[in-house]
Amino acid sequence: MTEYQSMLVRLSVPTPRTTQTKMILIAGPYRSGTNDDPGLLEQNVHLMETFALPIFRAGHVPMIGEWLALPLVQMAGSQRVGDSAFNEIFHPIAIRVLEKCDAILRVGGASAGADEMVRVGRQLGLEVYSALDEIPGCSVGNAASSE
Repeated sequence: MTEYQSMLVRLSVPTPRTTQTKMILIAGPYRSGTNDDPGLLEQNVHLMETFALPIFRAGHVPMIGEWLALPLVQMAGSQRVGDSAFNEIFHPIAIRVLEKCDAILRVGGASAGADEMVRVGRQLGLEVYSALDEIPGCSVGNAASSE
């Protein structure tokens, strides 16, 4: 059996869950406090990504708007953060994704964009979490490790 076939077999075995699977948008700062420095922007995305694995391990689907926005922004010909191609896509795609999500996890520090995602999410009736342990089935115990 190939590694791929083995993975498919593992995925076909139901994962025991005590909660309903939710798609959860992880919203945090992207540009805030970075002066658009590429290294700091990358650090902000990484911070949001650290929450994705525990959410996945709890049986949910993590989503980060930057995972969708950044490749599209590049394809649209953006030359720098904040230009017209960037602004055409960056927040609008996150709002479209929110329409498909069940909840939001707000992480990190000050961020007008992340706060806007929370505002829109509440308007859509989504659950809003501010910590991993508020998410059903999720705890710090299923955080990223070096397994």
